[in-house]
Amino acid sequence: MSESTRRVATDVGGTFTDLVAIESSPDGIKITTAKTDTTPPDFDKGVLNVLTKGGIKPADVDFMVHGTTVVINALTERKGVTVGLITTEGFRDTLEIARGNRPDFFNLHYEKPTPFVPRYLRAELPGRMTYKGEERTPLDTTALPKILDNFRQEGVQAVAISFLHSYANTAHEEALLHAVKKLWPEVSVVASHQITREWREYERSNTAVLSAYVQPVAARYLGKLNESLLSQGLVNSPYIMQSNCGVDSLAATSEVPITMVESGPASGFWGAAELGKLINEPNILALDIGGTTAKCSLIEGGEVRIMTDYWIERSRKSAGYPIMVPVVDLVEIGNGGGSIAWVDEFKKLHVGPRSAGALPGPAAYGKGGVDATTTDANLWLGRINKDYFCGGEIQADMSAAESALNIVGNKLGVSTDEAAQGIVRIANNNMVNALKLISLNRGHDTRDFTLLAFGGGGAMHAVALGQELQVRKVVVPAAASVFSAWGMMMSDLRRDYFVTHLADLEEGAGAKIEAVFAEAESKANNTFAEEGVDTSKLSFLRYGKFRYQNQEHTTEVLLEGTVNDATLSVIAEQFRAAYEREYTYRLDAPVEMVGIHLVARAEIGKLKMMPVPLGDTDASVAIKGTRNVDYALEGKHQADIYNGDELKPGMLFKGPAIIEDDGSTVVIHPGNRVSIDAYRNVHIELENQS
Repeated sequence: MSESTRRVATDVGGTFTDLVAIESSPDGIKITTAKTDTTPPDFDKGVLNVLTKGGIKPADVDFMVHGTTVVINALTERKGVTVGLITTEGFRDTLEIARGNRPDFFNLHYEKPTPFVPRYLRAELPGRMTYKGEERTPLDTTALPKILDNFRQEGVQAVAISFLHSYANTAHEEALLHAVKKLWPEVSVVASHQITREWREYERSNTAVLSAYVQPVAARYLGKLNESLLSQGLVNSPYIMQSNCGVDSLAATSEVPITMVESGPASGFWGAAELGKLINEPNILALDIGGTTAKCSLIEGGEVRIMTDYWIERSRKSAGYPIMVPVVDLVEIGNGGGSIAWVDEFKKLHVGPRSAGALPGPAAYGKGGVDATTTDANLWLGRINKDYFCGGEIQADMSAAESALNIVGNKLGVSTDEAAQGIVRIANNNMVNALKLISLNRGHDTRDFTLLAFGGGGAMHAVALGQELQVRKVVVPAAASVFSAWGMMMSDLRRDYFVTHLADLEEGAGAKIEAVFAEAESKANNTFAEEGVDTSKLSFLRYGKFRYQNQEHTTEVLLEGTVNDATLSVIAEQFRAAYEREYTYRLDAPVEMVGIHLVARAEIGKLKMMPVPLGDTDASVAIKGTRNVDYALEGKHQADIYNGDELKPGMLFKGPAIIEDDGSTVVIHPGNRVSIDAYRNVHIELENQS
């Protein structure tokens, strides 16, 4: 390693593209951050723009990681390619039948979500595996040439393969995958076993289809980005952030891009877990408020929860679409800085989910926006500095903000101030409800957790949310506005392996379960070795997916050490305890294993943070003035305004106060006690926590 090493992370969000660059040298660490507008549909331009703004030349970068919204955007905006599906004879309508989980239960006219592959592009082939992985009927590919000819005529650009019970035996899918590539080399093709080895036919088939749907789009995007960066001197291709809180190679991600469907949120929550370990806060409620959405996740014991029961476009009126890939367990709502306030026909105030985005943006942007947003309300109440809006890059159009808020106020019959207060309170209430979904609703006591808030708007609302939930304290990380990009710096090379394996926890099962883990670990070692990764750096985490016998769904339990018959009773008790915490009861019933979840991780360029000695406690040197601030809940107060860049480790002060830097605003309520830690994070002790 050279004396000086530069690591760069870029994160493409719905509104902004963020950059964090960290240069490590014997003299210390230099951190550079930057933020520019996201540039759809050419997202790579935003990446190059933010590099330029940060003064970063690709040729000087030793390690780069990239997170992007290109996959989720292609899915939600229906900008993928035409897909053909080949499945087991008699099962072409699996996508159509879907599940009976209609959320709008009493709507007699309810229609299931339209499949991404119409029926005329769903083909069948004879051949059948049993659920035990035994061949019941040999695969017959006689009709394959005719099927592919039809796909060509219909303009198919990607082929998805999903056979019944291929989670138990992949042979038929592997044979067909090879045959399709041989007959049609230029087509994009993906088989379900390449993505997941879990059961549930509909979910696995839909995942293969959605992966095929976005594969050409993602491959073009990643290829174009890689080409641009390499042409400007980047030595190694960037790693790509995954939805499982790890990173993977650009080549591997291009083949199965569905794994980065939620890569943006994942990096922020992984960063929260890693930061929690640094500051000795293993139990964290992580909250990411951006321009469009607010996302939250629960971290317990320093570990982020990963799940495969992930759905897009699920709502009160639609069942949505399942994606069976490892995704960080999160709740997302349409509430962010750009969320639009509106009044319904019953004169009830709402905030979100519709957003003003970056263009035209909030009314105060002065770019033609006429709708009042959360940002406009925060500006009007003095919580955001109108003279230092967006770090001084934008001159706040306060007349436009006032006009937009007046429209809301007139509909409600209240003043402009009251309209702005109402918008902030409604936004806070929406976010509290989201935080409850991933904490209280799952049996966790929020008083045992620290609220860690980041994103451009996280610190503005965090204290109010923390007080409502009675958390231990609130922490706002340094460079909170680009924290998701920072989280990428803390990520390992990671892959998650899920294998369905049914086993009652009885004598003789231990060795069989251990064999399944051993096979998955061997596969992980071989895969990483083929890609040039030093397997001596690999580490594994083992999880088991358990349920009470004959139940439908499972609870995941972390397993320590080797599994054998002697440990089965301990594992069963761990499951019962986890089940009781989430569902409040136990059953006097046998426990069975449904499958394994193996996490394989290797460190590659992971950032090592070094603490700075604590200094003077007097923070008065960072005060740059005072301002009258309406806290929406506690009324108006004269608040000290602190320059965030001047706050040093060890400094202490009390609210009411505001901390400002060029990317975020920290709203500190009256009675809050603030300290700056050795990593320049802001710790806020709440008034209700004596």
